[in-house]
Amino acid sequence: MEQLVLAAGTIVTGVFACVAWFWGSNLIVDLLWPPRGPEAGRNITRANLVRPWLFIGPAVAFLGLYLVYPVLNSAARSLMDAGSQSWVGLDNYRWLIADAKFRESIANNMLWLLIVPAASTFLGLIAAQVTDRIRWGNLAKSLIFMPMAISFVGAGVIWKFIYDYRGEGQDQIGLLNAIWVAMGHAPETWLTLPFWNNLFLMAVLIWIQTGFAMVILSAALRGIPEETIEAAILDGANPWQLFFRIKVPQIRGTIAVVWTTITIVVLKVFDIVFVMTNGQWGTQVLANLMYDWMFRGAPDYGRGSAIAIVIMALVTPIMVWNIRNARAEQR
Repeated sequence: MEQLVLAAGTIVTGVFACVAWFWGSNLIVDLLWPPRGPEAGRNITRANLVRPWLFIGPAVAFLGLYLVYPVLNSAARSLMDAGSQSWVGLDNYRWLIADAKFRESIANNMLWLLIVPAASTFLGLIAAQVTDRIRWGNLAKSLIFMPMAISFVGAGVIWKFIYDYRGEGQDQIGLLNAIWVAMGHAPETWLTLPFWNNLFLMAVLIWIQTGFAMVILSAALRGIPEETIEAAILDGANPWQLFFRIKVPQIRGTIAVVWTTITIVVLKVFDIVFVMTNGQWGTQVLANLMYDWMFRGAPDYGRGSAIAIVIMALVTPIMVWNIRNARAEQR
């Protein structure tokens, strides 16, 4: 009850503060530059130049406080020792290059990048096309999209039960082992199998992101002009040709946006790995490695911040390209 009261109070306070800010700031602008009198035209022009900044000012301030400052602070800490007491220059980055776990994390992140965006986008595209052609397509879309409503931690817990292992001769509560044993094999500890355990973790994110890809691509497919489809049918195109040679090329930009959006999610993947393996058995990724150095045992803020800067350096170019491509699509 205390948490509910606190949450309700925070919402009410926030709404009241926003209303008070916008009402009060507009009142001050009108007092400084009144829209009447001999200089009414000039005052209105000045007020119109100032007024937009009153609306975006708080957002810019909060972005600076919660986004820009942490980036600058992390960049500075990455050049300092474990306790952020003295400068060590590029020593933390030299350590990264020589560290075996960092190289493992980079390799795993690259593997995730190769598989997850491609699989999620492809499955989402197929699901978007198929569900638009069946009578119960809306229900199917709802079921496919449903994992998006689950947190990554919740999804990790669900799939950890699917991969669960019990000793040979015991009842297998894990769905995968239950099927495997029913086929006559001995149960496996799936999450400890080298290389394959990474694929089992990727399956969780693919399961989640396929719904996102499906929704975006379904909207894009519905936006294709009917004239091009009808012309292709009249020219004798079969369903495969219609889909891959007519529809897909026309939504290439949307496919690229979906692909890169999922790529950004993959570069920051943490929750699934943390919940299911905690980076053990060769499944370490950059975000989980950063967490280990920042918050486990004796924290090393220098090395943890260096890993954070590497993640940001990998994400930023893709994010910039994604924004530019999305803007180009809107023109």
